[in-house]
Amino acid sequence: MPRELLILRHAKSDWDSGAANDFDRPLAKRGKRDAPKVAAWLYREGLVPDHVISSPAERARQTATKVCEGLDIKKKRIVWESDIYQAGVPELLEVLARCPTKAGTVLIIGHNPGLEELVSYLAGEDLDLPQDGKLLTTSAVARLEMPDEWGRLAPGSGQLISITRPKNL
Repeated sequence: MPRELLILRHAKSDWDSGAANDFDRPLAKRGKRDAPKVAAWLYREGLVPDHVISSPAERARQTATKVCEGLDIKKKRIVWESDIYQAGVPELLEVLARCPTKAGTVLIIGHNPGLEELVSYLAGEDLDLPQDGKLLTTSAVARLEMPDEWGRLAPGSGQLISITRPKNL
């Protein structure tokens, strides 16, 4: 059975929240609406992950919690991975290399620009940018078919299946 990687950018955050710093910025109302929509879509598509990893930044934490609630995944099963926050491709590849070998479908929740760079790295030449030039808008999910080993992800080793945005759900 092929492995899949679901790359989810956190839902829309609230820039006017008064958060002390970027890390503590919470979700906006739209983000709180979009995250459960994404969960419902994942569930309908049969894309319930075996392993969930998320940035611990507040907006990603809230997104992960809402998505997992919608997928009936207990919050304690989410792996909070501080290396995802402000990560580039090398750090994200390290995070993926730590995934359990038996995990068939992995969901990673984090931030741009790192997640867009990861999609570009994994999809390689097959990547067509959407008309607006934005690969992963907030709450967008990139779905990729992946090779057998999470620890060996070369450029172009993933096959992009789809990118789904909440406004299209």
